[in-house]
This record gives sequence, structure tokens and C-alpha cells, in this order.
Amino acid sequence: MIKAPEHGPDHWPRRMVAAAPVLPILIVCGLVLVDLAGGSGVTWVPLLATGPALAATTGGPRGVLCVGLLSAALGVALGFRGGAASSELVVALASLLVITAACAATSVLRIRRERVLAAVRSVAEAAQHALLQPIPATVGPFQVAVRYSAAAAEARIGGDLYALVSTPYGVRLIVGDVRGKGLPAVSTAALVVGVFREAAHDEPDLLDVVARIERSLARNLGSDDFVTAVVAGYPRDGQLEVVNCGHAPPLLVRDSVVVAVEPDRPAPPLGLGNLSGEAPTLHVLPFTDGDQLLLYTDGVTEARNHDREFYPLAEGLARHTCDEPVDTVTALHGELQDHVGGRLHDDAALLLLRMPAMAGAPATAEAAGAGRVESCSP
Repeated sequence: MIKAPEHGPDHWPRRMVAAAPVLPILIVCGLVLVDLAGGSGVTWVPLLATGPALAATTGGPRGVLCVGLLSAALGVALGFRGGAASSELVVALASLLVITAACAATSVLRIRRERVLAAVRSVAEAAQHALLQPIPATVGPFQVAVRYSAAAAEARIGGDLYALVSTPYGVRLIVGDVRGKGLPAVSTAALVVGVFREAAHDEPDLLDVVARIERSLARNLGSDDFVTAVVAGYPRDGQLEVVNCGHAPPLLVRDSVVVAVEPDRPAPPLGLGNLSGEAPTLHVLPFTDGDQLLLYTDGVTEARNHDREFYPLAEGLARHTCDEPVDTVTALHGELQDHVGGRLHDDAALLLLRMPAMAGAPATAEAAGAGRVESCSP
């Protein structure tokens, strides 16, 4: 049996009492006790406005009005008890009621802003899942782990990008960093990821994938905008192709030794190819059982501590490398946050590939998507 809603004349007082915040009421009661103990009379009445003001920061308008009316009633009692002049008491109570009304209006605006912020966060999360789709722990022959942190924690996403797909031409991936911040950077990151996903499936040659991204950015970006990126592919067993377009060099871990994979010839960032005239080059390196490759953005290597020292990523990777990529990435991310004191000032992305021992299986043609993997403690 469904109970009918209460609409009787005594229903609204119960709702007011239920909405009343506890802490502001305790503060008002505390002021009353101080007045009763000191006998100072009406001078304490203006301080009762502390109650509705505090209620406006956490409660709704009903709670604010409830605390304000309680404060007004107690103020009248204190004024009469202290023998205050009627004119002085009227002014004090009028001020208290005006403050209560203003606080109630403020609480309404705060609640509306909170609802808008919740809607924006919901849209940001949807955008994150569309742009940075979850990557499974295994893609083709690789074990994979990803960790991403946006500098604007409320936005959840930023200008760093990554994607990893399994194609007819092997596993392919991209890690990049868009110049700038905010919504324009997110829009550019979405463009790059979208073009990469399409080109990775269509183009047999990895350099053609990069060229396709370059052409798209040349049509859509301004003259001062660009994207640094590393595009990699695994076309055949034991061989990894890397194209570096102005990005930080990936770190290769082999036999517990960390080596930076520098390009044979420096290439400009994506979007600036027509200005420089330099074409990216394909760097081929062996990648066999037990090898690991860490790709990252400059939010990691340019993170500074209180002494303005950069985070030593290569040293951290050497310390934390293990057979579980998710544990390695989790340890690196935790150490990075400790290095900066808990809050990053730039977007930071880490993507780690590991070739398990005796893998040797060809990559599947199933798309793996792109995105963030929630990591566990090492």
C-alpha cells in the first residue's frame, strides 16, 4: 500500500525542521548560552546572523529560513531580557531578517550552480569515455597499462591523448600532447584520435598513418597550433616501428636497462610539417620477450617538486619495472604525485607495453579502443 503524501497544514513546519542544519543551530544556541551567562543583552543579537550565514553554505533555503527564524525569535527574547531599547532591538532584528533573506537567496543560487556543475561533470565523463575509451589489460600479444591524470581535476580530461588499436596490420598506438589547454585542446585531441583510429585500420604503412593525421591537422588547426606525438606499430613478430613527431622519446626497458628511443632524424610536431619541410622517419627496433616500452607526455617529465627539480622518469622506471605493467604504472604515478606534492600542474599520461615471455602470437583484428585503466596498488 502506497502512503499518500502529506499536504496538511502542519506538514510544512515538519519539513522546515527536517531541513534545518544542525551545526548552525548549535552555534546560535551557543551564542544564546553565552549571552545568558554574561547578561550582555542586545549586543549579541547581530551575531545570531552567523547561523543563517553558515546554513547557506551547506543547506537549502528551507534550512536557512528555519535557522533565521529561530535566531530572530531568540534575539527578541535576548533583547527583552537585556532591557534593550525598542528602536535598537528593531534595527538589530531587521538586519537579522535581511541577512536571512539574502542567505536564503544565496543558497538557492548555490544549489543551482551545484546542479550545473554536476551536469558539466557528467558531460565531461561522457566525453572522456568517447575520447579515451578503456584499454583492456591485453591487446594482441601485449600486456598494457595506462594511467592518465588531467591537471583540471574537475574536467577529468585535457589535451593529452592516447589510443591503441589492433588492426589487420598489427597493433598500433599513439600518445600525444596538444599545444594549449581547455576545450580547444580537447577538441584537437578528439580530432587526432579519431583520424588515427580510421587511418590505423586503412593504411598499411605506418608513415601513411602519420601523414593522414598531418593532413587533417593542416586543414583544421591554426598556424600556431600543433600536436607532439609518438605513433608506434607492431607489424610483425619481434619488430616495433616508431615514428616520433616532436614528442618526448619513449623509454625501452630491456634486461632491466632503460634506454631512450631517440628518432634517427628529428621531425616537427604534427600540424607543422608544411612549415618545416621535414618529413617524419620510421625507426625500427627489435621488441621481443620481456621487453617493455613506456610512452608518456611532458606532464610527467616536466613535473617539478618544491625545489623546482624535474621528476626523473627514467630512474623511476628502472626502480619500479616488474612483470605486471599495471603495477609499474601505478608505482610511477604514485611517485610522480609524491614528487609534486599531490597535485599535477599539467596533464600527464603514461602508457606501458610489455611483451610477455613466449608471447609470439599475432595481433588480432579486434579493435581495442583507447582510454584509462584503473590500477591497483603494487
